[in-house]
Amino acid sequence: MASFEENTSQYSLIQTVLEGNAGDMDEKEREAVDHIKGDKVTQPVISLSYNTASIVAGADETFNAIRDYLEERDIDARLNVIGSLGLITAEPLMDVQLPGKARVTFSNVFPEKVSDILDAVFNNIIPKEYVLGQHPTDLHEPWENIAYVNELPFFQTQKRLILKNCGRINPGSIDEYVVHGGYRSFLMAIRNYTPEEVCTLVEDSGLRGRGGEGYPTGKKWKTTLNAPAEKRFLICNAGESDPGAFMERMIMEGDPHSLVEAVAIASYAIGAQKAYIYLESEYEMACRRLQNAIDQARDYGLLGHDIFSSGFNLNIQLHQGAGAYVCGEETALIASIEGKRGMPRPKPPYPSHRGLHNQPTVVNNMETLLNVPVIVRYGAARYKQTGTDKSPGTKVFSVSGKIERSGLVEIPMGVSLREVVYKIGGGVPDNKGLKGLLLGGPAGGALTYDHLNTRIDYEELKQLGCTLGSGAVVVMDEHTCILDTVKYYMHLLEEESCGKCIPCREGTRRMHEILENITKRPEEENGSFTLHRFKGVINLERLAHVVQDTSLCGLGQRAANPVLSTISAFRQEYEEHIFERKCRAGVCQELSTFYIDVDQCTGCTICAQKCPTGAIVGSAKKPHFIVQERCIGCAICYESCKFGAIIRK
Repeated sequence: MASFEENTSQYSLIQTVLEGNAGDMDEKEREAVDHIKGDKVTQPVISLSYNTASIVAGADETFNAIRDYLEERDIDARLNVIGSLGLITAEPLMDVQLPGKARVTFSNVFPEKVSDILDAVFNNIIPKEYVLGQHPTDLHEPWENIAYVNELPFFQTQKRLILKNCGRINPGSIDEYVVHGGYRSFLMAIRNYTPEEVCTLVEDSGLRGRGGEGYPTGKKWKTTLNAPAEKRFLICNAGESDPGAFMERMIMEGDPHSLVEAVAIASYAIGAQKAYIYLESEYEMACRRLQNAIDQARDYGLLGHDIFSSGFNLNIQLHQGAGAYVCGEETALIASIEGKRGMPRPKPPYPSHRGLHNQPTVVNNMETLLNVPVIVRYGAARYKQTGTDKSPGTKVFSVSGKIERSGLVEIPMGVSLREVVYKIGGGVPDNKGLKGLLLGGPAGGALTYDHLNTRIDYEELKQLGCTLGSGAVVVMDEHTCILDTVKYYMHLLEEESCGKCIPCREGTRRMHEILENITKRPEEENGSFTLHRFKGVINLERLAHVVQDTSLCGLGQRAANPVLSTISAFRQEYEEHIFERKCRAGVCQELSTFYIDVDQCTGCTICAQKCPTGAIVGSAKKPHFIVQERCIGCAICYESCKFGAIIRK
C-alpha cells in the first residue's frame, strides 16, 4: 500500500475521504478507494495474521512459505499482513480473496499446508479440512457450502465494536483505517462539539471505566475540564502485567489507529494538548505499530498544530514503562511518567485536580477510551442499546487456560459467564470437569461452576467479590489446584508490591508464606503442628482483610481478593491440604505419597535410577519399594514408570 511519503496523490484522496466529500470524487478516485477498502479486487490478495501470538505459532515460517510459493509459480498476487481475529488457537490464520469471490479464512496454516491450500483455492476449490469460514459480503460471490465466520460458535455471540478492524485491516496502513471510517469520529468531535458537549455525550452514554471499579468516565472528564489550570493532560494506561491478560497488546498490534483516534477525542474533551500512552517496553511490536500510527496521523494533519483548522493542538507521546504491576495504579503511573519511581501516593488530591506535573490529569484504561469513537459516531442513545442498564456497551476479554478455544472476545455486557466458557470458548477439553474461573487477573477473584450463570455486569460481579479488572478470564479444570494457583498469584503480588506501605509489603509476603506452608509436606505429623497449620488459614483470612482495608493503593487493596474469594469458594480444598495433607489435583507434589504396586512392578529399575534421593530400593527383575522417609514427592518415579506400578495417594 502506498504511503503518504511515497504518493502524495493518495494523501489527497484520503483527505477527501476524511472530509466526507465522497460525492466530489471522480470515477478513478472512487475506484482507488474501493481498492484500498477491499471492495474491488483485481488480483488475488493473501493476508496473513501477523502478531505476537501468530509469530509464536509459526507465522514467520508461514509468511516465507507463502512468498516462496508465489515467487516459484510467478503468481501475481498481493501479500498483506493483518491483525488477529482473536481466535488464538487457530493461529496462524490466512485469508485469501480472489477477484469477484468472497474473502475466506484458513486456520492453523503452517508452512507444510500452504501449497495444498493455495493450489486448491487458485483452482476455485476450498479445502474444507483447513478452512475456518468465509466473510459475508454483498459485493462478492460467496463460496458454496462454506460457513460464514460470523456464524461460527466463537464469533456468534460476540458484538465487535472495539475489535471490528482487528483481523480485517493492515495495522500499518492509515489509508485502510480511514476508508473503513477511521478518524471521522475525531473530526466530528472537534468540528461539531465543544469539549463540554463531548464530556456530556460520554456521560450520557453511561460509559464506565473498564479497568477498575467502573467509575463514570464522563463525570471524570468533566471534573478535569472544569478544574482551573494552565495545562491539562490525558494519560492512556495501555499497560497490562496480569498473567492471562493480552487484550490490549493484541488490539494495539491489530488496530493501533483506533487507539490514537480515541486518545485524540478524549484529549480534546478535557482540554489537553499533550497526551501519553503508557505501555510496557516488552510489547515491542505494539510499540512499533503504535509509534508508526502516531507518525502517520501527524503526517496526515490529524495530530499537531491547528488540526483540520479547528484551532485544536495535540501531541501524543508513547511512554514505555518497565512493566511494573503497581503502575496500574494511576498515581504510580503518573510518577513513572514524571521520571520518578513508580509508587502511589495518598488520595485526595485526585489526579483530576492535581495529576501529572501537578496539573489536572485524566488517566483512563485503554479499553475505556476505545469506546469513545463509537459513542461519538453513533450517539449516546444508540450506544446504550448494547449491554445492561447500569453497564452499557461491550467488554473485551482475553480467555485462556483449560479451554478448547482461547482468544480475544468482545461481548455485550450482560452475557453470562456460561456463554463465554461453553458457547464461545467451547468448554473444557478432553471432557474434563470445570472447576472454576479466575476473573480479572491476580487481583481479581475466583468463581466456581455454580457461578457460571452470573451476568457480566459491574454490580453482579461486585456482589461476588470480583471485578472486571484486566479482563483476563482463566479457566480451571478439575486437575487445577486452587491453592497452587493462588500461591502463584500471591508470589507475583509480593514481588510487584512497591513496598511503600507496610500492609501491602508485609501482608502479601506473609500471605504467600502461609500458602507455601499449606502446600508442602508438614515437618511433623503431630496434632500441634496440624493446629498450627489450621491457624495459618484463620490468620490468612484475618490478614487478607487487614491488607484489604489498610493498604495505600489498589494493588494492596485488591491483593486479598484471590485469597478471600478462593477460601469462600473452595474452602474444602484448603481443609484437605491442611488436615489430610492431600492435593486432590495432584499438583502439590510435596503432599503426595507414592507407593509401588508389587504386582505391577517388573523390576526394570528405571524408577530407582531416576530417583534423586535413592528412596527406591530393590533388585533387578524383582518388585521394588519406596522408603517413605527418603521420598521428597518429586513424582519422577510416577512419570517414568511405564507399567503403571507407581501409585500416588
